[in-house]
Amino acid sequence: MSLYNRRSVGDYAQEQNSFAQNDVALISFVKQTYQLFAASLLAATVGAYVGLSTGAGAMVAQFYIGFVILEFALLIGLFFTKAKPGINLAMLFGFTFVTGLTLTPLLSRVLGMPGGGAIVAQAFLLTTIIFGVMSIFALRTKKDLASMGKMLFIALIVVVIASLVNLFLGSPLLQVLIAGAGAILFSLFIAYDTQNIVRGLYDSPVMAAVSLYLDFLNLFISLLQLFGIFGSSDE
Repeated sequence: MSLYNRRSVGDYAQEQNSFAQNDVALISFVKQTYQLFAASLLAATVGAYVGLSTGAGAMVAQFYIGFVILEFALLIGLFFTKAKPGINLAMLFGFTFVTGLTLTPLLSRVLGMPGGGAIVAQAFLLTTIIFGVMSIFALRTKKDLASMGKMLFIALIVVVIASLVNLFLGSPLLQVLIAGAGAILFSLFIAYDTQNIVRGLYDSPVMAAVSLYLDFLNLFISLLQLFGIFGSSDE
């Protein structure tokens, strides 16, 4: 009996040690993820600044579809190099820098409006607040958000298709609906991806960071479009 007890205590200690090691690894993973996320936002800011302060902005507007294709190419490349140290970081920051550049035409249009600078600042501030609130919600809620994955993916496809259709229609009303749906969708994605990160469902901090970055970026774009549309209607 005593031998059985000693083995049980040893197994329990080993199990507790394993849990502790897993916790340390997860904390390190989450820390790396948010460091890369912050660095990605900085790279995108530099890209937007370069586009706005140099002739690159006009080039992006002229070859906008080409830059969008380049974004997708870099994102796909990031998936294939996520486990290759050094290369994955170069791909991550290359991708986020280009997304900042590609954002230049929208930023230029909004900044050219009366009070455009305030509109951009308000959109960024609200994006940051929503990101923080949804992140806290994901950490505090007892609900498993994994069940939302399929619904969110279907909604994302609908929003993308509607956006492509509106490129040809140019309907302001449809654009408001798309931007509003996008703001709600990517707010939910923030909570969904945050919970997946803290539960250890990502195999790479680079991919976890780019997921958060895309949520933040697309929420910012949606809010900027909404504020820009309503701002222009007040002129």
